[in-house]
Amino acid sequence: MTQFRTPPATTKDLPKRRGGLVLALCFFTIVFDGYDLVVFGATVPTLLAHPTWDIDPAQAGLIGSLALIGMLIGTLTVGGLTDILGRRKIMLFCIAWFSVCMLATAAAPNETVFAVLRFLTGLGLGGVVPTCIALTVEYAPKNRRQIANALMFSGYSVGGVGAALLAISTLPAMDFRWLYAVGALPLVTLLPIAYKYLPESIAFLANRRSPAEARAAADRFGLVYGDIVAENPAADATAAATPARQSSLKDLFSARWRRSTILFAAANFCGLLLVYGLNTWLPQIMRGAGFELGHALAFLLVLNLGAIVGSIGASWVADRVGIKKVVTASFILACISIFLISLNLPVAMLFVLVAFAGLGSVGTQILVGGFCATHYPQRLSPTALGWSLGVGRIGAMMGPIIGGVIASTALGYQVNFYAFAAVAVLGAIIVSSVSTRTGEPQKSVAAVETVPAQASA
Repeated sequence: MTQFRTPPATTKDLPKRRGGLVLALCFFTIVFDGYDLVVFGATVPTLLAHPTWDIDPAQAGLIGSLALIGMLIGTLTVGGLTDILGRRKIMLFCIAWFSVCMLATAAAPNETVFAVLRFLTGLGLGGVVPTCIALTVEYAPKNRRQIANALMFSGYSVGGVGAALLAISTLPAMDFRWLYAVGALPLVTLLPIAYKYLPESIAFLANRRSPAEARAAADRFGLVYGDIVAENPAADATAAATPARQSSLKDLFSARWRRSTILFAAANFCGLLLVYGLNTWLPQIMRGAGFELGHALAFLLVLNLGAIVGSIGASWVADRVGIKKVVTASFILACISIFLISLNLPVAMLFVLVAFAGLGSVGTQILVGGFCATHYPQRLSPTALGWSLGVGRIGAMMGPIIGGVIASTALGYQVNFYAFAAVAVLGAIIVSSVSTRTGEPQKSVAAVETVPAQASA
């Protein structure tokens, strides 16, 4: 990773108030994260029908989960590495890593190599997600961090839309391998731009005993260095002698927080299971319902379009009526819409329901993270988010597997929707059970929107 050295002019020569550039670079990185997930779901029907590869629905679900296992490992590993190497180097390395792996996936000679490369791709994607969150939030104005993070993460669904559109226009006329080759484009497009313009984390610079450079970077990006020091007690030489108390799992499982800690982990499990289960299996499920491949892929497109609008709109509503109410309502909306998709309804109505399912899955998962962040005091939020999302990744792995197991049986395509609707009901019950009386004052969403940046560590 030493090949990605920070150019001397990275923080010195940057003009003021270019945090929007950081957001844009992170946005396009997350676009390819979303592309990777949806391109696999879009190609599942083709993989199952491959003339020489021996893949059945259960194996396809397992392959889909391998990328998520890689993402879990990458997410857990990147926190410690960024403390040593910095977020800039990790970001550049991860972009290069998953791009090369996507290119290699396009050339996979058999299903075994394909599965291994899916796992390796997940390692790189798992590293970019927390790093993008951290840099976006850190370089956004303090009063705009929530919307900046929401806009950045909308790239996930934008990538999904792009993958669905590309699959609709190319499959089955072209080889599915070209779709994976497109995932390598960041290597020659995004990576050179990020290498030139992506700055290092201000908190990292300060923590590495470079307060002068950190202050200069904050000033040139129109940020208040004092705010960064307040949010990162170790990010100042004067604070090093009296380090702030660090949170731990022991704190999260104390009598005051134990119930919330368990419930948020369960809510993330449900939310991520819906996100990855639907995005992986929706095209194949709709094929089982009698739709041609083009129409089946169109449902995947609509799912991610609904997620784009829904995630931003739901976040706006949550700031005004309360996040717990909106998260619960979103889970209920997911349950209703997913259940109704199983009925024999007009095609136009099915598309509307799938769009609402996009809101109820991806949009809900974003809100679950925000609810968790605002529920705990500042010192506990990073550990709480890391714990709950870590458990949630198990749900992400289970989603493709459950869909594959059901698809390999003769129970009918409707059973997939029943299973996902049941998970949404469980999620609504879990979120509604979270008590807002914790014995400590609750923060607003805006007051703690910096937490995702800390949680990456």
